[in-house]
Amino acid sequence: MVLPFDILEYHQRLQETKKSMEAKGIEVLLISNPANMNYLSGYDAWSFYVHQMLVIIIDEPQPLWIGRYQDANGARVTTWIYDENVIAYPDYYVHSEDYHPMDFISEILTQIGHGNRRVGVEMDQYYFTGMALERLKKGMPDAVFQDATLLVNRVRMIKSYQEIEYMKKAAKIADLAMQKGVESISPGVRECDTAAEIYYQMVKGTPEFGGEYPAIVPLLPTGDRTSIPHLTWSDRPFVEGNAVIIELAGCYKRYHVPLARTVTVGQPNEKLQVVAPVVLEGIQEVLYAAKPGVTCGELEEVWRKTIKKHGFEKEARLGYSVGLNYPPDWGEHTASIRKGDPTVLKPNMTFHLIPALWFDTDGIEISETFRVTEEGSERFTTYPQELIIRDHMDLSGQIS
Repeated sequence: MVLPFDILEYHQRLQETKKSMEAKGIEVLLISNPANMNYLSGYDAWSFYVHQMLVIIIDEPQPLWIGRYQDANGARVTTWIYDENVIAYPDYYVHSEDYHPMDFISEILTQIGHGNRRVGVEMDQYYFTGMALERLKKGMPDAVFQDATLLVNRVRMIKSYQEIEYMKKAAKIADLAMQKGVESISPGVRECDTAAEIYYQMVKGTPEFGGEYPAIVPLLPTGDRTSIPHLTWSDRPFVEGNAVIIELAGCYKRYHVPLARTVTVGQPNEKLQVVAPVVLEGIQEVLYAAKPGVTCGELEEVWRKTIKKHGFEKEARLGYSVGLNYPPDWGEHTASIRKGDPTVLKPNMTFHLIPALWFDTDGIEISETFRVTEEGSERFTTYPQELIIRDHMDLSGQIS
């Protein structure tokens, strides 16, 4: 078995998590977020559509993995956990009206002496339901439950050297996927064909290393739909004069580097010609200001003042912490680059800076993922930071 990280790094992550547990008075931590499960154990499988848990016990040296019987071998293969700490529930617990996996989990925890402890649960995330919490409370009536939604997420914010290296590989995949996506755009080509080119490159990766499925599918709003940031693609052909927004992410070992660009099919309209330089100026100002000791709120203020000089405002946040994740999101759900966020930047924090502007019938996205260095910040990707123009085909049939 080859783990993506040295066993010592997993131990260090576990110890940092236990420090946070101790500070919050948590004795048993139940983790259902697959990114947090991966971070602490290495577990990596598309099994998060059923209930599963990584259990961190404050006074035990190893986590417990509790999940579906048919997924147990995956836990044995992809994690550093001893086989005896992999506990499986039978299949009649899956999508049943009579049984629930939390009944099994609460019974196990009670049997091994943890039914009356302070239990932290990730209450506000995609993979844990209201029913799950109710069944845990019913099965462990003597336990005290408290919210621990972002406990591990916050431990994950500062990346190790190896994590940064994985993100650099993800960045190369993002660059290639963007290049192939842009090259495929011309009048008459269908949006779905461009999406297919992007997806192919994201999975294919480079000759040196392959890619993985991203936590979010490629986003491809086109024409008057560029005002709607989270649309995917259709089978409509691109039309001369329209703009296309491409937002994607390279993914390697579950680490993401998002990247967005705006492409015009033919020459850009007057509004894009005015707005693009404003966005590009704002990006440069923010990247220049990003350095250890600066807060996320202060970064947003730099952006807000920059675009205000040109008469623009942005309602949405400017960016967010990013890295290891699974569908449906590549963000870490911790720090946001927005007004008032007090998070202080530290070396090896990583952010997706997406200073997009959306209007009533159109919009523009040009984004960068960056890491905070000891003295400033640096981009992960190298793709040209500009409004991209895909002009008419010339007489030779080549796109200029």
